[in-house]
Amino acid sequence: MVHIFKSAYKIMTGVGAISHLGSEIARLKMNHPLVVTDKMIKKAGLLEEVTVAIAGRSYGIFLEVEPEPAFSVVEACKQTFVAGGHDGVIAIGGGSALDTAKATAAYVRYNGALADLIGTDLVPTKGVPLIAIPTTAGTGSEVTNIAILSDNDAKLKKGMVSDHLLPDVAIVSPELSRTTPPAVTAASGIDALVHGIEAYLSVNASPLTDAFALQAIEKIARNLPVAYAKPTNLAAREEMAVASLMAGMAFGNAGVGAVHALAYPLGGRFNMAHGVSNAVLLPYVMRENKVACVDRLAVIAEVLGVKEIGMGASEGADQAISAMERLCDQVHIPSNLREFGIRRADLTAMAEDASKIDRLLKNNPRPLERDTILSIYERAWAGRSV
Repeated sequence: MVHIFKSAYKIMTGVGAISHLGSEIARLKMNHPLVVTDKMIKKAGLLEEVTVAIAGRSYGIFLEVEPEPAFSVVEACKQTFVAGGHDGVIAIGGGSALDTAKATAAYVRYNGALADLIGTDLVPTKGVPLIAIPTTAGTGSEVTNIAILSDNDAKLKKGMVSDHLLPDVAIVSPELSRTTPPAVTAASGIDALVHGIEAYLSVNASPLTDAFALQAIEKIARNLPVAYAKPTNLAAREEMAVASLMAGMAFGNAGVGAVHALAYPLGGRFNMAHGVSNAVLLPYVMRENKVACVDRLAVIAEVLGVKEIGMGASEGADQAISAMERLCDQVHIPSNLREFGIRRADLTAMAEDASKIDRLLKNNPRPLERDTILSIYERAWAGRSV
């Protein structure tokens, strides 16, 4: 079987990596880039760190990125890009900023409708030069070929998937995550964990993605509680930044599965943050998938140090799932859907929506039909005691 591995064209990591931004802008011949971010990044002082790094160069700023960005945000960003005569994009922020920037960098070279580019391999050409600078350790968007956008009319999250979206440079400078609120650290960290787990359990997993996924899982399990409890612990922040990057490289090639597919309706219908919806659903989907990937779940248990000598694969798999539940509890992720105001009556429509997300479900270790998806939602709604 032939395996193809893709990522950002250049990756820079480590404390102080942001200082190389100016030289990368020059290398990519950006004379007047557009910095894409949000108001919270500016308020936290992180935007200034980017603008200092590009001092002496002409640039513009787009501050209107929103959580779970809608198509309209990308439309507005394109208008700003064109009106300002920009020639490149620099993204700084969480997954919403990075995804908005990736979609915009491609869209500004396309004369048709944004909706034409939603789907797989529908972006016709490489976009303008793009530099991605994450400030959270979660999405891995800085190294993937996908941008997730909200279709508010359909009440669904949708993906623009194309190798043309891969950033030219990813700059992962962990000190930029120091102002991340604990709740965001938790949600984004579990999001990265889901990326690692789903990539490892994917039917498209390869030796390369396995290596990145397992290291990411181990690093996140060890460092997320520290980064959550002690936001100024730069060592834990750096480990989380690297783990998120690794998980992104893993799922960017192996794909994600049912956790993400089931999370999409939660974001589209109820505006739940992507990382939180993934975190709530993770253990319930893992239990449903167990029969198809018990040996791989047991390996995850070994990586986490919860599989004892002599323990069988099935018990090891159970220990891996329980470890995920404990980790979510440690960082105060709610354990059921009821806590988000979701009604039991909403679950059927959610299952219908999720069952149509074949792009993700086809990566899952076992096929899941609508009725099975509904049963997962039922358990996630009721909580772990059921």
